Amino acid sequence: MSGACASRGSAKTDRVSAPALVDSRRLTGPNLISDSPGAVIDVTLAGVPAGRVIDAWREKARLVLGAVGWPDASTSAREFPGGASLVIDAPIDALYAATEVNEWAWAAAEADLAGTPAPDLDIEAERLRGVIAAERDPRLIALRDAALERGVCFLSDDELASVGMGCGSLTWPVESLPDPSQVPWDEVRDVPAALVTGSNGKTTTVRLLAAVASAAGLTAGYSSTDGIYIGSELIDADDWSGPGGGRRVLRDRRVEIAILETARGGILRRGLPVPRTAAAIVTNVAADHLGEFGVHDVEAIADAKLVVAKAAGKSDRLVLNADDPVLAGRARELGLAPTWFAIERGDPAVEAHIEAGGSACMVEDDSFVLILAGRGEQVAAVAEVPIAFGGRARYNVHNALGAAAVAHALGLGTDAIRSGLRDFAGSPDQNPGRGNVFDLSGVKVLVDFAHNPHGLQALGEMAAALPAKRRLLILGQAGDRDDESIRELARVAARLPFDRIIIKEVQKYLRGRSEGEVPTIIAEALRAEGVAAANISRAASELEAVREGLEWASTGDLLILPIHSHREEVLSLLSRLLEEGWVPGRPLPH
Repeated sequence: MSGACASRGSAKTDRVSAPALVDSRRLTGPNLISDSPGAVIDVTLAGVPAGRVIDAWREKARLVLGAVGWPDASTSAREFPGGASLVIDAPIDALYAATEVNEWAWAAAEADLAGTPAPDLDIEAERLRGVIAAERDPRLIALRDAALERGVCFLSDDELASVGMGCGSLTWPVESLPDPSQVPWDEVRDVPAALVTGSNGKTTTVRLLAAVASAAGLTAGYSSTDGIYIGSELIDADDWSGPGGGRRVLRDRRVEIAILETARGGILRRGLPVPRTAAAIVTNVAADHLGEFGVHDVEAIADAKLVVAKAAGKSDRLVLNADDPVLAGRARELGLAPTWFAIERGDPAVEAHIEAGGSACMVEDDSFVLILAGRGEQVAAVAEVPIAFGGRARYNVHNALGAAAVAHALGLGTDAIRSGLRDFAGSPDQNPGRGNVFDLSGVKVLVDFAHNPHGLQALGEMAAALPAKRRLLILGQAGDRDDESIRELARVAARLPFDRIIIKEVQKYLRGRSEGEVPTIIAEALRAEGVAAANISRAASELEAVREGLEWASTGDLLILPIHSHREEVLSLLSRLLEEGWVPGRPLPH
C-alpha cells in the first residue's frame, strides 16, 4: 500500500481492463457520501456491475476493519457512471491511516474480482495497527469530546486544533494540546457562521453578507476564491474557498461573524469545514467541472452543493434558489423545507410553503421582501441596490435575495440588511472582477468572472438588456473542462447578441492542454453555430484580448469582459483610462 492520502491522478477509464483505484483521500468533515470523517477511494468499474464491485470491497473492508480494531466503523458507497466512491468512517486522529486501511480493502477486493490471490490480511493488519497507533492522539480526542459536551465548535488539522469560533475561539498547536480541565471554557463560544456555495455568485454573495455585517457593526471574517479578509483587511490573497480557508477565519479572534465560501471541490475532496453553522445558502447549480470526483451531471452537482444542509439543517436556516429548477427539484426530493428565494412569486410549491408558514425572500412591487410566518417585510427597492442595475442584472438580483435571506438567518436585522444592500456598489474596490462597470467616454465596459455556460448566459442576458450600438465579448476557458463543456460555452456565446467575439488564450489555466487547443475548440464551435469568421478573432493572452477590444470600440459600444487570470492588470488599465479621460480611437497606454 502507498500509505498516502494524496490524489491518485486521473487514470483514463478507457485504458483499464479491470476495476482500478484512481484516487484515495481523507474526508475531514461531513461530505457527499457520509456525515462523518473518514477515508474515500474512487474506483473505475471497467464494465463490471457496480453491485459486484461494491459488495467485494465491503466484504474486505469489514474484514480489515475488524482486524485493526474498528469493527463498528460504517461503510458507505456511491455509484456513478463508470465508477464508485467507497468510504469508511474513521476517527479524526487516524485519517491518514484510514486511507491505508481502505486501500488494503480495495486491493483485496480487486484480487477477488480478478481471481488472483488476495494480500495477506494478518501481515497487513499488524502493519496497519502500527500505523494507526502512531497517528492516534488521545489528547485531541479528549479536547474534541469536551468541546462537543459544551456545544461549541471543534476544529483540527495537521498543525492546529481549536475550540469555539472567532472571538470566542482558543487555538493550540497539535503537539501541545491542553488537558480539557485546563481550558478556560467560560471564554469559549461560537459566533454566527454561514456557508455559501453554488455554481455562480458565491463570492459576490459572500461580499454582500460582509457588507451587511459591517452595517450591523460587526467585524466579519470571510474566505473566498479571492482570499481571506478580516473586516476590510486582506489577510491572504489566494483561493481560500476550501476547508482550510474556513478554519483560518474561524480561528481569528477578531471575527464576530464568519462567512465561508464553500466550493464544490473542497466539499468533494475533504467535506465541509465545520459540522454545524447558523446558516447556509446554495445560490444555483450548473454543469461545470463535470467528471471530477464522480460528479457527472448537474443533478450530482446539486447533491454536492446540498451537503451544506448537513451543517445548517433542513429548514429555514438553509437558503435555496427556487428559480433554479434542478436545485429546487433535488431539494424537494430530499425533503428540505428551506427559506426559498426567487425573483417572482407564483411558483405553486413556494406559495404552499409560504402559506404553511415557511420563510422566503422575493421581489414584490419592485422591492426585496422578506416573508416570515406569512407576513412580508420590505427590505429595499430593487432600484436602490446598485448591483441589480435596476433589475437588469437578474443574477445579482438573485444574489441580493439570497444574501438578505442568509443575513436574516444569521440574526442580522432588516435595517442592517437594507443598508448593506444599498451601500454595496459592486465597484472594483468592493467586488473586484465581478460586475464592475466603467464608462470610458461613452464606451461601457463590464468586467465579470463568468466562467461557465450558466454564468455567461446570465451575463449575456444583462448585456442584451443594456442599450448599446454594438456589443463585444471576450471568451475563453480553462483547460480542465472537457471538450463538450468548452463547446457548450461557445454555443451560449453564439446565441447572445454579440457583434464581435475575441477568443483569449488563458495561459495561467492551460491545465494540461497545449497552447491554442482551447481557443481552437471555441472558434470551431462558434463557426458551427453560424458566427461569421469575420466577427471572430483570437488573442494570445487575456490582457491582449482586452486591449484589442478597446482598440475596436467606439462611442456607444458595450464591452463584456469575463476576466479570469489578469484581473488586477485589467482593472488597473481601465482605471487609468478612466482617470486620464481616454477617448475611443486614441492609442492605449503601454
